[in-house]
Amino acid sequence: MLSVLTLLPLILAFYPQCILSRPHSIPLSFTGAELAYDLPEPHPEHAHQARLRLSSLPQEAADPTFTVNAVPTTVYRPRSVDAMLHARSRSLRHAQSEIVEWDPVDMLGPDVEDRHTLAQLARMTGNAYALPGQKNWYEVDPVWNVSFPFGWEDVTEGFRGHVFLSADNSTVILSIKGTTLQGPTSKKDKYNDNLLFSCCCARVDFSWVFSTVCDCFSGHWTCDNTCLSDALIEDSLFYSVGVELVKNLTSLYPTSDVWLVGHSLGGALASLLGTTFGLPAVAFESPGERLAAQRLHLPMPPRSNDTTFPLAPVTHVYHNADPIPQGACTGFGSPCASAGYALETRCHLGRTILYDTVGKLGWRVDVRKHPIKEVILNVLELEQEWEEGRDVPTAVAEADCIDCFKWEFGDYKD
Repeated sequence: MLSVLTLLPLILAFYPQCILSRPHSIPLSFTGAELAYDLPEPHPEHAHQARLRLSSLPQEAADPTFTVNAVPTTVYRPRSVDAMLHARSRSLRHAQSEIVEWDPVDMLGPDVEDRHTLAQLARMTGNAYALPGQKNWYEVDPVWNVSFPFGWEDVTEGFRGHVFLSADNSTVILSIKGTTLQGPTSKKDKYNDNLLFSCCCARVDFSWVFSTVCDCFSGHWTCDNTCLSDALIEDSLFYSVGVELVKNLTSLYPTSDVWLVGHSLGGALASLLGTTFGLPAVAFESPGERLAAQRLHLPMPPRSNDTTFPLAPVTHVYHNADPIPQGACTGFGSPCASAGYALETRCHLGRTILYDTVGKLGWRVDVRKHPIKEVILNVLELEQEWEEGRDVPTAVAEADCIDCFKWEFGDYKD
């Protein structure tokens, strides 16, 4: 008689859809007693690495509190972060390649097929723009009421947000602020937007001939690649600040599952940093960051057997009434160009969950649908079937996507 182990390869071959289903979703649940515990202090050797201010713990709850769902996830992490950053620096500064070793790591990642989980992550993303108690602060499930801000000490600091901790410290969620149109961070926000997401130095109209984020334009739809890479070495770029923050955070909580979230520019940064460190990232309404990853010379994780895309641990979430993540808020007279933004890229890393708000809700394409508030209240928390039998659309890779097809890039300034 054949054993089950003997038959298993045949079963997997003929019934892959039944056996190889998605991982079981695990609710992150904490009892009232766990909510009342004091948080363990970070190791003294790492305490100096971040200026952290913990908020008070929530009131003790009598019943268990259920919050976001997690799923077993395999991510690819550089075997050595320092070696990975050295390889990136060598590629940026000397145009020399260096092999980076990547290891598969099993962890719990966000269940992006669960509507409540996405909505909670979006609320945490929205809170990157505010401090607790302010009118634009979004309430989250009680187990996430423990948080600390970063980047708020200096009012002009652009890279800011919050870190949310689960009640038992098993999950840490880094939420990164996106672009603020007005306020002390708006100038740095715009600089990063135009450097990361424009085709060539943010040439949105004639006024940018005299004031651009870089000097790489070489005339008539040509742009110097080396010049673009050099421009991205600048320490003022938020990506560089984020690298140091994530290094500190993973040192402070070495045994925790770390997730990254963000909206718009913040989502793109979450994606770039998540890809760098092998951490799950969820980005809401973000411009395409695939071209920025190339220009930053980020070493990419390995590619899967059935796709040409690297296995970046990123999920993009956006709707088709928002022109910004689609690279459609461009051209003379567009609201983005009128405000001095060249958000021209549209290709994303990882997978994309696209909500059809135009077809399902009758929305028109309008940049006013870009704010995170619209996404939270009128998309993610809407009881709506977006695909047959699904309240969250299927996540897919963006195949056949090309950025800046009108432009030619090469070495024109030698």
